Amino acid sequence: MVSLPALVASKRVPSITRPLAYSIASYSRSLSSMASQQEDGPITTSIRSKLSDLLNPTSFEIINESSQHAHHSAMRGVTSKETHFRINVVSEAFGGKSTIQRHRLIYGALNEEFAAGLHALSLNTKTPAEIAKEE
Repeated sequence: MVSLPALVASKRVPSITRPLAYSIASYSRSLSSMASQQEDGPITTSIRSKLSDLLNPTSFEIINESSQHAHHSAMRGVTSKETHFRINVVSEAFGGKSTIQRHRLIYGALNEEFAAGLHALSLNTKTPAEIAKEE
């Protein structure tokens, strides 16, 4: 089964319906994000708490992508549903820091979570000024 975003990207959706298809895909992602927030497990809750305290973010999103990686050989026998996350965070705390320094800051704050079964993070770290430049 082809996902709606993949279908739109493949241009198999007529151009007149693409805006609607993008809206539906965006709405679907929003619902998925809301559902995952309602079902936060202990690692997600800990990540949210620690990074909120550390970074005082202006924008913060944690997306549990563990189900997309469950079939990987490294995940065989792992029963945790909280192993892989995508984190998008905007914070003034990143000002003057390189991408690697930003990532080290986050990884350093989450040592306990890695010891408890967190396996991988995909990080998008920006300052408010960087976001303003993009817009």
